[in-house]
This record gives sequence, C-alpha cells and structure tokens, in this order.
Amino acid sequence: MSAVVAIAIFIISYFFIMTEKINRALVALSGGVLLLLTGIYQWEDAYTHYIDWNTIALLFSMMVLVSITKKTGLFEFIAITFAQRVHGDPIPLLVGCSILTALGSALLDNVTTVLLFVPIVLTLTRLLQLPAFPYLLTIIFSANIGGTATLIGDPPNIMIGQAVEHLTFLSFIVHLGPVVVLLFAVMMFSIILLFRNKLQKNEDRIDQLMELDGTTYLKKTPMLYQSVTVLLLTITGFLLHPVFHIELTTVAVAGALLLLLLTDQEAGTEKVFQEVEWITLFFFIGLFMLVGGLEKVGVIDELARGIMMLTEGDLPFTALLILWTAGLFSGIIDNIPFVAAMIPVVKEFQSYGMANLDPLWWSLALGACLGGNGTLIGASANVVVAGLAEGNGQRIPFIRFLCYGIPLVILSLIVSTVYIYFRYLVPFQQGL
Repeated sequence: MSAVVAIAIFIISYFFIMTEKINRALVALSGGVLLLLTGIYQWEDAYTHYIDWNTIALLFSMMVLVSITKKTGLFEFIAITFAQRVHGDPIPLLVGCSILTALGSALLDNVTTVLLFVPIVLTLTRLLQLPAFPYLLTIIFSANIGGTATLIGDPPNIMIGQAVEHLTFLSFIVHLGPVVVLLFAVMMFSIILLFRNKLQKNEDRIDQLMELDGTTYLKKTPMLYQSVTVLLLTITGFLLHPVFHIELTTVAVAGALLLLLLTDQEAGTEKVFQEVEWITLFFFIGLFMLVGGLEKVGVIDELARGIMMLTEGDLPFTALLILWTAGLFSGIIDNIPFVAAMIPVVKEFQSYGMANLDPLWWSLALGACLGGNGTLIGASANVVVAGLAEGNGQRIPFIRFLCYGIPLVILSLIVSTVYIYFRYLVPFQQGL
C-alpha cells in the first residue's frame, strides 16, 4: 500500500510541475510533506537520508559567489568582449558559448559551470536582442553532455568513480571522451538546424555592440579583485579535487564564506542573501523528498533487481539494457538515487561469472548523465538554469523543453548504443 501511495504522490506532483500552474517549488515541497503525513517516511529520514544537503550547500555557495561577482560588472565585460570577438554573429556566439560550457562542465562540474555562464548568456541575448531560449537550451545540453566526459563532471560519474577503484580520472576521459565529442557535434548541428531562422543578425544592435567599451562596465573597486581572486581559488580547488580529495561542497562553502567576509562592507551580506535563487533551492529539497519516497518503498531497488533478473547475466544484453533504462529514467527521476541503487547490482554481476564489468559501468554513466537532458528536472544543471532564467524574466516552459529534450536523449542513446556495442561488446563476443 505504501508503494502505491508514494508512486501516486510522485505522479501527481510531477503532473503539476509539468503543467506549471502552481509554483514548482511549492508543488515539490507539498508532495514531500504528503509523504511525511502519510507515514511513508519520517522527517528524520528525509533530513538525514533523502535530501542531498551536499548539493544544496554547493548550489547555495555558488549562487553567493556569482551574486557578489555579478555586482562588479565582470559578466557584462566578458559578455561584451566575447560577443565583439565573433562580431555579434548569433550562430558563432551560440557555438562558442556551447563549447565553453561543455569544457567547463568537464573540468569543473555542470552545476558550477551553468551558474557562471547563464548570467553571461542572458546579458548577451539582451544586448543583441536575440531569443534567449535557444542559448539556454544549448547551455543545458552542453553542460550535461560535457559533464559526461570526466569523473568530476556529473554526480553519477563521481559515485561510479568512488565505487570502482580502477576507474581513474583518465579512464573516464579515454572511455567516454570520444563519444561525448561525437554527441556534442550532433547536438550542435541539430540546434543550429532547428533555430537557424530565429538566430538572425540585428545590424543596428551589432553596430552598437562594436562601439561599446567593455571595461566601462567594470566597477574597479576592491570587490572586483576580491571576487575574481576567490572565484579563481574556488575553481582551482575544484580542479585539484583528485589530488587533495577535499569535497567540492567544502571548497565551494569555504569560497563563499571567504568572499562574504571580504565584501561585507561593500556588497552587504543581507543583500547578497536576498539575491540567492531560493525557489530553485527549495525545489531541489522537494524533489529529493519525492524521489526519496520512491527509494523508501523500494521502487528504485525493484527496478534494479528487475534488470538483473531479466538479463540473467548476459553482458551485451545487460550493458544495453542498463544504458537505456538509466537514460530513460534519469529524465523522470533524479539520476543520483538510481545510480546509487544500480552500483551494488552491477557489482553483483561478478557472481554470474563476468570478469570485466567495465562495459556496464560505462553504460550506466552514459545513460544516467545523458538522460538528464530529457526533462527540465532531469538533472541539477537543468533546474539551476531554469531558476536563473526565470529570475531574469526568461522562463523556460516545461513542455517546450520536453519537445527538444526527449528527441535529443533518444538520439544520444542510439549513438551511445552503437559506441558501446562496437567498442566493448563486439570485442567481448569475439573473445578479445
């Protein structure tokens, strides 16, 4: 009975999130509270097990860093300089933003990257009077695809890397890098093909752009240098994570607190806190609670066990089923609990005589990371971009995103299937 209740609450909440008739954070939190009222789990369980406070703290910290840095005019300066380099041409601008987002997501993590890039993109589209939706859509897709390439790019990869000792930072690049580059190229070609008619030059705005002096937007006060220094130190801390093994959340919180202390007189801590995207943070809390309900009643575990029983230890079948199951479900529920449930299941396949589980790990990573492009709540980066965009008057409709996200996920999974099959499964079947 509890499973039926948890599933019903999840589906009803998901329906209202999709229709966007009620604030999504309010819907998600209401669903979470219903799980508490119906006794699916206790508040202590939600607080200690299901709400990922590391993600919440990381998001909050990066929002603080970005909020303070934004006050210095740095994002306007970067946006103007970058736009002038491509002479305000909308398509090269789109490609450049996408490449930078993908690289940033691979080297940092996709949530941090979109927090840094979205303010720049919104500034550019406003300046050149371009539609923001194609750029925001591409940033989400680029972040999730780029984050797939490395161990630290996306939470599922971090979890897999921690669970399997021999999968190093270099292993992820070598095994996932090639297909990520291919998928990125396919995505960019598709986006340009779809939006080429809407991305037209506005010669008047371009002339005005080329006459601008980006340095005039910089507020050359101590806060500018403090913001840049702390932001660079925080990013360096992210990059050195594999060396010092300091949690990314710890680095982000330390950076945010340091910058708040340094800029308290100039920026005002209370004003900074007022500019944090609280709706996005509370939506995450509610979403974690909703998915936690499914996890509590065993829905996710049953799904994992079902995969194991269905494949009966056949490696090619198992790898492709994990790829597609992870890809399709990651667009509906958060990929973090799904991957957490799948890790012990994949390890258990050793009892079926599988000596090499690596194809299964790569299938799980590709499916979980790429599947996040399916819906607006499929990945953390999606929710963050939607929150930032809405805060700037550029709301991304759930259904409209779905119309582009689902086809991309299907296409990505088809490409990944071919890649997994020929790189890993054909050699396995040939006994190589």
